[in-house]
Amino acid sequence: MSRWMVWLLVISLPLTVIGEWLHWSEILLFWLACLAIIPLAGLMGQATESIAILSGPRIGGLLNATFGNAVELIIGFFAIRQGLVQVVQASLTGSILGNLLLVAGLSFLIGGIRYPIQTFNRLAAGTNASMMLIGVVIALVIPAIFTLQRPAIGVELSVGVAAITWVLYLLGLFFSLFTHRNIFNYAQDLPDEEAPWGMARSVGVLVVATLAVAYESEILVGTIEHVSKAFGWSDVFIGVIVVAIIGNAAEHSSAVLMAWRDRMDVSLEIAIGSSLQIAMFVAPLLVFTSLAVGNPMTLVFSWPEIAAMVLGVALITLLSLDGKSNWLEGAMALGAYVIMGIGFYLI
Repeated sequence: MSRWMVWLLVISLPLTVIGEWLHWSEILLFWLACLAIIPLAGLMGQATESIAILSGPRIGGLLNATFGNAVELIIGFFAIRQGLVQVVQASLTGSILGNLLLVAGLSFLIGGIRYPIQTFNRLAAGTNASMMLIGVVIALVIPAIFTLQRPAIGVELSVGVAAITWVLYLLGLFFSLFTHRNIFNYAQDLPDEEAPWGMARSVGVLVVATLAVAYESEILVGTIEHVSKAFGWSDVFIGVIVVAIIGNAAEHSSAVLMAWRDRMDVSLEIAIGSSLQIAMFVAPLLVFTSLAVGNPMTLVFSWPEIAAMVLGVALITLLSLDGKSNWLEGAMALGAYVIMGIGFYLI
């Protein structure tokens, strides 16, 4: 990790432990937990990446697909256990929008400042865009429409949609890692990577970082209501903007760095791939988890959330059709994200 993330971890994690023990202000604990989760997510990502390199491309791809959004999954679990279902739904919306508009927009913008025109694999981008149409537009719009006719079917319909979406996600993994792996093999023209850590160290760091994220997530979720009242923020705004950005911060920086190095295929795979994982893996898993803990979460999102996600998918699909990007396209995506953020703040 970068030096600033190491210092952030060294300072925020002990302060969170001390603050909880001494019963510091709930608002202070909320921000300390947010700051601690950012470098911890980076540690989890680096450990996963090392294990992926050591395990080979196929197993590594599966590991990245499984642990790529572990932080959001952990935060979602604790929020569901606390009964904050609306916050979880909003954080899913925020993660999808953040990856599609904020991360891709920053990548287009920052990369476009250094390189006037950047190119990427149109076929891979089109495949991911098609999966996003299934994972977001269809899987999340259909429950909202059908429950207008009969609200009572929300849970049963969500379970069915979650199961089908999960199967499609696994088929998509099989497609990209096995049958059509050559389309998505972005590293084939690059020198062989060396894992920064050995297997034992990587596994150890992943386990410890995961436990630390679980600890910080419990504190974060436990203070959300106090922060909401103190700042006048709705649960939707906290989930869509604050929690989503915190959970994806480390991944965001990686995508922008890849764009700066003119590796737009990797950058877009981080942005769009993470959105796919949220919509088609994390969301269904949280639906099943919510049933197990007795606080059922449905895939029936509010209409502002649905509209924002559909428009976000449509915009990124249009921007990626030609296989080229520039800084103006990045500015447009960022502008759309800010406009949606203002809307969520005001409702």
